[in-house]
Amino acid sequence: MNPTDKIKATIEENIAVKKLLLEKCSDSIAKCGTVLADLYGKGGKVMFCGNGGSAADSQHLAAELVIRLRGQINRPALPAMALTVDSSIMTAGGNDIGFENVFARQVEAFGKKGDAIVGISTSGNSENVLRAVKCAKSKELITIGLLGCSGGKIRNECEYSVVVPSDITARIQECHIMIGHIWCEIIEEILYPEHFKK
Repeated sequence: MNPTDKIKATIEENIAVKKLLLEKCSDSIAKCGTVLADLYGKGGKVMFCGNGGSAADSQHLAAELVIRLRGQINRPALPAMALTVDSSIMTAGGNDIGFENVFARQVEAFGKKGDAIVGISTSGNSENVLRAVKCAKSKELITIGLLGCSGGKIRNECEYSVVVPSDITARIQECHIMIGHIWCEIIEEILYPEHFKK
């Protein structure tokens, strides 16, 4: 396949998955966005975790909430954190208690009732994300899965979830960041409607 054909095929595949997402997941995307907005309205915070590209998405979405998604919207900071960013915690945890526990340990340290965990996993089966969600449930946090494939084990542990209807990692990740941006838009528009009056 020449590069032009490859580009066309990849973009068409992306569009096809996003059309399925629109058809199958709009309600779950909206529900998670409104749950997060309600949480912020009550003074909670959101923690994100994931591995690899999903770790990058965790950091990306936490930054959008703490800083802001849209530059023209001058709103207060919203408390969010990616559990993927502290190299000392990650390496000490991996060495001392096992990599499968590095996120759960942070949920134990920082999570409180009224907060939320967003576990990001393209397979739905990442063990360290699964354990973080289980720990969050035990502490009565809101649990949200941002998943792919069938949703895996994590879907069964989450109160809310969005499962991208694809088993292709790249297409799932492309949808995940779009979903996260939609959530940020929903949160801003619910919490700060004065910025969106026409």
